[in-house]
Amino acid sequence: MQPLLHEIVIYAVPILFGLTVHEYAHGLVADRLGDDTPRLMGRLTLNPLKHLDPIGTLVFFVTRVFGWAKPISINPDNLRSPRRDMMRIALAGPGANFILALACTLVYHLLHASFFARSVANGSGVQILLPLREMLAVGVSVNIALGMINLIPIPPLDGGRILAGLLPEKPAAYLEKIDSYGAILLVILVLSNSLNLFFFPLLSTLTGWLLNGITY
Repeated sequence: MQPLLHEIVIYAVPILFGLTVHEYAHGLVADRLGDDTPRLMGRLTLNPLKHLDPIGTLVFFVTRVFGWAKPISINPDNLRSPRRDMMRIALAGPGANFILALACTLVYHLLHASFFARSVANGSGVQILLPLREMLAVGVSVNIALGMINLIPIPPLDGGRILAGLLPEKPAAYLEKIDSYGAILLVILVLSNSLNLFFFPLLSTLTGWLLNGITY
């Protein structure tokens, strides 16, 4: 398999599934808290076609850390406690990605411990499982990146929604006013290499610890 095609195949499933699970988690928590808007719009599904934004997905394939899906529509009027519940809904997306990263980590190490240690000795079955192992490792990195980037406290990112829920009403209202400029601020953050100061070192450390921190 050509290197570029191999890379696309290895990254495709983790990226598509990570973005899908992120949006599904938002919709599921909103539904549980009283807002059936995501359900009515057909977003309570793990079908990637219902969630993915073509441009946002392409950006994620290129950058490996930054991308987006179609945002879930939420009607705060349907929520019992709008400020608190919106914060919970926002937290659900990154939380789901961190849980998925841990799940990928667990399967990665179980695969290594239960099969690779034995099959390396005789070479049986290694070739067919190596892509799966690579895919799981990418799943760890991709989901940590998705969770972390969305926790940056800039609206309309989830971190901005969470911060708005923690602040008193007046500061929260000011924060929400910059919602339409949040994407511009994020682009500036990315293009200015500011993420190199904290994001990439932390991403590398967490991914390395999860994948390599267990010794056999």
